[in-house]
Amino acid sequence: MFSQSEENYIKAIYHLGVEVTKGISTNAIAKRLETKASSVTDMIKKLSEKEVVVYKKYQGVTLTDFGKKTAANIIRKHRLWEVFLVEELNFSWDEVHEVAEQLEHIKSPKLIDELDAFLGYPKRDPHGDPIPDKDGNLPQIQKSLLATLQKNEKGVCVGVNDTSSEFLRFLDKQEIGLGQDIEVLDKEPFDDSFLVKINGKEITISNKVANNIYIQKK
Repeated sequence: MFSQSEENYIKAIYHLGVEVTKGISTNAIAKRLETKASSVTDMIKKLSEKEVVVYKKYQGVTLTDFGKKTAANIIRKHRLWEVFLVEELNFSWDEVHEVAEQLEHIKSPKLIDELDAFLGYPKRDPHGDPIPDKDGNLPQIQKSLLATLQKNEKGVCVGVNDTSSEFLRFLDKQEIGLGQDIEVLDKEPFDDSFLVKINGKEITISNKVANNIYIQKK
C-alpha cells in the first residue's frame, strides 16, 4: 500500500519518464509537483526502500518494473474514473481531471475491475489517452501532432497534449473534439498558423494550438 503522496510521486515520475530517455532529476520532479527539492529527496529515499524507484547520483530517478506497474495502475484508475464522470455523470471533459485526481487513490481492486466492466472496457479516456489494462499494459496509439501536417493533408483528432481546463474549453468553443476529421487547407509562413477545415467549417488556429492536438493521419 502507498500513501496518496507516494502515489502522486510515482505517477509524476512515470509521466516525466515518457518525456526523457534517461533518469529524472529531483528538480524536475519538484517542479512538476510544485514542491521543494529537499522534499523530493526524502520521498525518493522512501520509494527506494519500497523498491519502486532507483536513484543514481548524477543520473537521476527511474522506476523499477514494480514501480512502472504501480504507476500504470494509478493511471488506469484515473482514466477509468474520467470515463465514468463523462459518460455516466455528464461531466464535461474539462471538468474531470481534478475529480479523478481524488478518485484515483481509492484502493479497492474489485471496485476498479467492476468499474472497467461496467463501462464496457474502454480503451481511451475522454482526452484520447490510452487506458492501461489490469496487468499494467499500456497500449500504444499511433499519433502525430496536428502541427506536423502539411497543406492538403488530413487526420482524425485522437487526443490532446494540453489537458488544462482552459485549453479544453477553447476547443469546445471552436467545436473541435475527438473523432473529428481535420484537413489542413493552408499554413501561414509569417506566424506558422493553420487554416483548417473541421466539420465543413474553415477556421484559423495558432501554431500553439496545432502543437497541442493529436491526430492520426489519413
